[in-house]
Amino acid sequence: MKAMILAAGKGTRVRPITYTIPKPLIPILQKPVMEFLLELLRQHGFDQIMVNVSHLANEIENYFRDGQRFGVQLAYSFEGKIVDGVLVGEAVGSAGGMRRIQDFTPFFDDTFVVLCGDALIDLDLTAAVKWHREKGSIATVIMKSVPREEVPSYGIVVTDEDGRVRTFQEKPKVEEALSTNISTGIYIFEPEIFNYIPPGENFDIGSQLFPKLVEKNAPFYGLVMDFEWVDIGKVPDYWQAIRGVLQGEIKNVQIPGHEVRPGIYTGLSVAVNWDKVDITGPVYIGGMTRIEDGAKIVGPTMIGPNCYICGGATVDNSVIFEYSRLGPGVRLVDKLVYGRYCVDKTGAMIDVQAAALDWLITDTRVETPSQPAIERQAIAELLGIEAS
Repeated sequence: MKAMILAAGKGTRVRPITYTIPKPLIPILQKPVMEFLLELLRQHGFDQIMVNVSHLANEIENYFRDGQRFGVQLAYSFEGKIVDGVLVGEAVGSAGGMRRIQDFTPFFDDTFVVLCGDALIDLDLTAAVKWHREKGSIATVIMKSVPREEVPSYGIVVTDEDGRVRTFQEKPKVEEALSTNISTGIYIFEPEIFNYIPPGENFDIGSQLFPKLVEKNAPFYGLVMDFEWVDIGKVPDYWQAIRGVLQGEIKNVQIPGHEVRPGIYTGLSVAVNWDKVDITGPVYIGGMTRIEDGAKIVGPTMIGPNCYICGGATVDNSVIFEYSRLGPGVRLVDKLVYGRYCVDKTGAMIDVQAAALDWLITDTRVETPSQPAIERQAIAELLGIEAS
């Protein structure tokens, strides 16, 4: 069976991570989110998978290759061009990407599934496809019901008593919402769907294709299913996903490494004197990371591989990516550290290098610059990072 993963977006709402990592490769405790999607598809018999790529396309293709080691067949549709020897992405929209693949050669010749590449899901795709076929649907959007207070964050799908889609509301106010069913970015289509997608145009599934189906009174349905769905479309979402995994709330994702103490997991060759640090789980510490005596780690926290946590530093409810060095006495609470950036859980971002804070948070592979104690304390406090 055939499927498609949408992987061409720039992921602007997940910056700074997506400056150098495309959204499908964003790691959930060292494992890319798209890898989980491939496992799900394979489990339900979808083993021929197209992936549209654009932003940082090489990164995706170099990691997944032809899919052999994941038990599937993969091919890629690049959206963009080469300028002075450099790939420049130019995404053509989710539906436009589907049409581009189909125009190259009629790949989608039977019922197929399309998944957004930025969510963790544990969905019975087999049951969903069965329902779709029984309805005689040309397109089915998989929905999930959310609490009414959360509807302003999502696109709302309004269906009739038979499940037929009648209208959409894009992030409505709570009092204006006609439904609490949201689109999850999981779609089931028949090949006839391409009759509704114009060739050679930038065309989106949610904002253009679906309203067109409603306008034409096409057999278009929405199916509410109770399943695990963890969106990582924004930095706060990613934060919650990591917390959920560490706290055991996301059942299809296992904490990697070895559980060296209750709630404390490590990769290979972690350098730490357990009797001289204060660590409260759940915590994951990546391989080849050093934690000096006197450091304090409070979970849920993820510390990536090849990090260096200096003595007296505190990391509390935070996510620290690989090759990060936290200076002596630094106190990070509710922060995400990625390269030269420090982000709070609302998504507000500090460029530590531009702010002359690279003595405080820096790369373990470069020499750490010095900074007078009084000056660094003043700068840190000004930017909401504690240091002693």
